[in-house]
Amino acid sequence: MEYLNIESVTEGFEEKVHQNLKFKTGKFVWQIRFNTALDPTTVNNVNLYVTTVNMAPLSTNITYDSTTNVIEIEPLDSYTKDESYILHITTNVKSRGGKPLKKPVKIQFKL
Repeated sequence: MEYLNIESVTEGFEEKVHQNLKFKTGKFVWQIRFNTALDPTTVNNVNLYVTTVNMAPLSTNITYDSTTNVIEIEPLDSYTKDESYILHITTNVKSRGGKPLKKPVKIQFKL
């Protein structure tokens, strides 16, 4: 089993990132829960994306469940073991009422 190692999180968001998972493949799926309903048109791979630390983008599939306010970000290809990646959540993600995130969030991680 592989473990996800969270290397860094945007200041102020450390307590909101939880990781206690084990998984069997390199296709770890991020689940991001919001405390308010989102504008589904802002939930896309431009506003939420994963890159290598060198900013090379990874192809992902993004889904949003409006009943639970959970976004899932799944890589189309497996993450490479021991390589660092960054999950980016931009302020272009907005609530259904049009309010953007207060600041962008970056979570650096590796398998």
